[in-house]
Amino acid sequence: MVHIEFSSDSFQINSVAVEFPIPLATLKTCISPDCKEHKGKNKTLFVWENLGIIGYSSDGDSVDSLGFELEISTYDFSPKVVFSGTFNYNGEDILQYYKTHEDERITTFKGDDSGALVQNGLSAWFSISKDVVCAIEVSIHKPYVRGAGIPEDKYTIKPLDEEEIEFTDFGFKLSIIEELMYMKGLLKPKFDLYEFADWYKGREIDIDEEGYEPIAEVTQYFKDLPIPKRLAPEITEIYQDGGNDIYMNLSPFSGGAVEYWDIERSDDVKHFPNLKKATLCYAQEHICDEFVILGIDAEWI
Repeated sequence: MVHIEFSSDSFQINSVAVEFPIPLATLKTCISPDCKEHKGKNKTLFVWENLGIIGYSSDGDSVDSLGFELEISTYDFSPKVVFSGTFNYNGEDILQYYKTHEDERITTFKGDDSGALVQNGLSAWFSISKDVVCAIEVSIHKPYVRGAGIPEDKYTIKPLDEEEIEFTDFGFKLSIIEELMYMKGLLKPKFDLYEFADWYKGREIDIDEEGYEPIAEVTQYFKDLPIPKRLAPEITEIYQDGGNDIYMNLSPFSGGAVEYWDIERSDDVKHFPNLKKATLCYAQEHICDEFVILGIDAEWI
């Protein structure tokens, strides 16, 4: 039987203290020499089939993390049995500790709902399926950094070195952004609310709490976003719908029946000589008639 001891002092396997990356020879000595090797494109797996343990290796000689399987999986490389050894965390059974010390769990990546127990630079992360822990993975702890991987200037609005369109109506501008950014891919970067919230440094934006109303920083982003005049001829149609990407990024849980983004004035039509059709749902009553007078085939959705 394999015994794991994870504490502030060390990580031990059958009383042998180990550090990542762990040489495969060490694991064969302290766990068992009976392991199978599965080579992948970027990673090698060492599997102790009859012990429920998987080692993940980037170089084929040492192990960067160890997985202890608590449920049988159907992958070709999966162990034939679940881990039946003992796994203690600071002297207590790790599953019991995990359940009763929720406040000690540390988020290891964006969207991580299970969290990890961290000691001495190592983390024990819990894979959850249907509220049941199905595996524990131990590796070097890499702290989650909000916005990591997103270019620092991705959503920084820079002045254009060309002529831009001066809008008088924000609702109309949003319809143009929908066409240029999300439909045609001509306006970049393509705005993603969740990525923006992760990138934004001014404060923490809680989308789950704030997404029922327009989020001030997001609204301001689109107000400030410059639209080059050279893209105006690309607009031949605008189509408003509550499920448009632009509205879902402004307020994902608003439900669509809102007036935040109504077109109130038709003045901006003059910038778009090729605009010939408009389907409207966010517009004041007079806008449809004004569009028709301006030569646009306009109708309500």
